Amino acid sequence: MANYFGLSAITNFFKTISSHGGLRASLAKMYRMDSVRMGTCVGTDKYGNKYYENKSYFYGRNRWIEYAPYYALEYDGSQIPAEWFGWMHYKTDLIPSQDPSRPQYKWMTDHTENLTGTPGQYMPYSTTRPKIEAWSPTKA
Repeated sequence: MANYFGLSAITNFFKTISSHGGLRASLAKMYRMDSVRMGTCVGTDKYGNKYYENKSYFYGRNRWIEYAPYYALEYDGSQIPAEWFGWMHYKTDLIPSQDPSRPQYKWMTDHTENLTGTPGQYMPYSTTRPKIEAWSPTKA
């Protein structure tokens, strides 16, 4: 009967708000992450990102990430390390701490995010002189 009148949706709404610490905290999370969801925290990576899962959501939408607070509003998909990338994209159901097939060798480098559009981006330079140079009246 409660489902008929939509009361279960209302109770889920209030459970979600209370699980995030109240209305103010839920609004802050919605501003920062664009949605407020309720789920179980599966793990945290070494960069502070938290990974969540809720099996009652649709497949393909039931896993999500809450980026570390120091990213603020400047987060993107390249900030997910490779070991969590497979879990987020349903390549495996094992979280990295349970996955024995993922070896860690000393020659493997640490994860770095894509820095395009930031001051740390890669900028190539040329060592050859241009064939055509702009005319400057001060040289004459």
